[in-house]
Amino acid sequence: MKTNTWNWTTTDGLEMLARDWEPERKPGAVVCLVHGLGEHCGRYAHVGAALAGGGFVLSGFDLRGHGRSGGPRGHFPSLGRIMEDIHEYIDLAREKFGDLPVFLYGHSLGGLLVLTYATYRSHALSGVIATGAGLRSPVLEQKGKMALAEVLGGFLPNLTIPSGLDANAISRDPEVVRAYRQDPLVHAVATLAAARAGIAAVDWAFTHAGEFPVPLLLMHGSADHLDYPRGSQEFAGLVPADCTLKLWEGLSHEIHNEPEQAEVLDYMLAWLKARLKKK
Repeated sequence: MKTNTWNWTTTDGLEMLARDWEPERKPGAVVCLVHGLGEHCGRYAHVGAALAGGGFVLSGFDLRGHGRSGGPRGHFPSLGRIMEDIHEYIDLAREKFGDLPVFLYGHSLGGLLVLTYATYRSHALSGVIATGAGLRSPVLEQKGKMALAEVLGGFLPNLTIPSGLDANAISRDPEVVRAYRQDPLVHAVATLAAARAGIAAVDWAFTHAGEFPVPLLLMHGSADHLDYPRGSQEFAGLVPADCTLKLWEGLSHEIHNEPEQAEVLDYMLAWLKARLKKK
């Protein structure tokens, strides 16, 4: 496997960090990664190794306000801006890896964002994978916090609030939780503008689910208490075409970091390969 770290600059002038995990042989496709709230793409090195072993490139970037990318911690100016970041990154991946098919893969907040992007922007994606997507969550049920984001987000967009994410709920593997807690690039904050963008993404994703244009793999742990599996179930029921819903019994939020991660990643690889054969 070949790895590479590089930088790129958004159209509004923010410097971003990106990483690639490439197979030694010619890859079959590129999988563009969008990570979750408060984390960074470096936490997906083992996912990159698994995909590279199966003949795919995993290419990801640290979202603005996250990891080693620029911007205030946990801040997205708007949903439109984060959609533009994803679009710019996909264009860069196409330039870098040539005419390979491109899939989009997101986890948690990233899962929500990729589901939104699929109908928000025109594109030529070959498919989308969303795991633990933040479509229904305890945070969205906190009406006071959501009202604060909606009302004050336009006036105090940079005001930072705790994300409320319980690190113990990410995985049943205590080593994963320990590493997460000790990771200096992980944070537990979001701005009101970011919260507002997240609410807008949920509204957009559900409103436009019936227009979903590409093959979709939705995976969720049945014991996920950070983003409820019923969100993925509801979304799958609205998608009209090629949609695969896989619920992993007993798994927590980060299904790619559970003791059963090898089985999860094998399932993802099999889905990717099956979609390539249909092209």
